[in-house]
Amino acid sequence: MIDKSPLAAKIMHVLTARVGNHNAAVISQKNLARLAHASERGVRDALRVLEADRWLEMRQIGGRGTVNAYVLNDRVVWSGKRDGIRYSLFSAAVVVSDDEQPDAAELEHQEPLRRVPTLHPGERQLPGGPGLPPVSQPFFEGMEPDLPALDRQETEGADPQ
Repeated sequence: MIDKSPLAAKIMHVLTARVGNHNAAVISQKNLARLAHASERGVRDALRVLEADRWLEMRQIGGRGTVNAYVLNDRVVWSGKRDGIRYSLFSAAVVVSDDEQPDAAELEHQEPLRRVPTLHPGERQLPGGPGLPPVSQPFFEGMEPDLPALDRQETEGADPQ
């Protein structure tokens, strides 16, 4: 590979170093070029060499094709069609850079995200908090409660003694 395309070999090393325990890395071509100290055009050419020689499989993410999942070692498994579209599910290391983010100026000043509660094996979810008021429902005719009570009209005209 080094004789055929030194940049392709370099790209392969950059990707291999970033896949970790996964068999894929998701990264933009711009960041891949930055990490390999190469031009984006050179990266595209090197990726075509790697794909043609079956070193990796490229799976496009989104419509533009500038961000891809680069799958190493195994082919992506495709599921049967649902709604006429086939899907693939795999895990990958994702590499992003701050200069590609639309909110780059706020990245270190964001409020923390809400935490999604997690349950560990054997745990159950218990309700908590103030809860909702009891459901109010009119009484069934003939089944009104027989509680001692004073009618407001009776008390307004009554003698205060």
